Amino acid sequence: MPDVIFPGPEGRIEGRFSPPPRPRAPVAMILHPHPQGGGTMNDRITQAMYKSFVARGFAVLRFNFRGVGRSQGTFDNGIGELSDAASALDWVQSIHPEAQTTWIAGFSFGAWIGMQLLMRRPEIRGFLSVAPPANMYDFSFLAPCPSSGIIVAGGQDEIVPPSAVQKLVDKLRTQKGITIHHDEIPRANHFFEHELDQLMKSLDNYLDMRLAPDSPIR
Repeated sequence: MPDVIFPGPEGRIEGRFSPPPRPRAPVAMILHPHPQGGGTMNDRITQAMYKSFVARGFAVLRFNFRGVGRSQGTFDNGIGELSDAASALDWVQSIHPEAQTTWIAGFSFGAWIGMQLLMRRPEIRGFLSVAPPANMYDFSFLAPCPSSGIIVAGGQDEIVPPSAVQKLVDKLRTQKGITIHHDEIPRANHFFEHELDQLMKSLDNYLDMRLAPDSPIR
């Protein structure tokens, strides 16, 4: 998993990139939690999602938002971080232009950024959104949400109430043409401290379903 440095809007961005294992391999990009809460690309959930996509034959990138690790710049309340994510996806596509599909996955703050990126990038065909902070940020930009995906939250989340996530899911489910899966892990807190295995089982089952040749969701 090579270290990479690529240009971003505020200077260099530091990442880890698993190159495409075959021509036309799909792309996945993983977004880490809040930089001011200690979030980095080496967060355990971010790494677990990264490995899950690598195991499925994707070209996969995770990276540090501006001001984190060796990425230049300073925290920008999500506006600059969305630009970082767009630049990161541009970079992957520049070295692997023949990718057939693109997926985005994010945890907490990263889920919010990832879902904004969905609106900008029609090539994104699926998403994994873990503990999206639906009570802290406005998700009304998802109108309409352009692709199907899964939202997973902890039933004992002390930062984002499960009811706030349920409200977001209910809103997205009113839209035609997309399918939103929603799993709640009963005893999990916001960080899935003791439930990482259950979280990954939920995400892996969803990916297996979506990536199957006969998947009902295109």
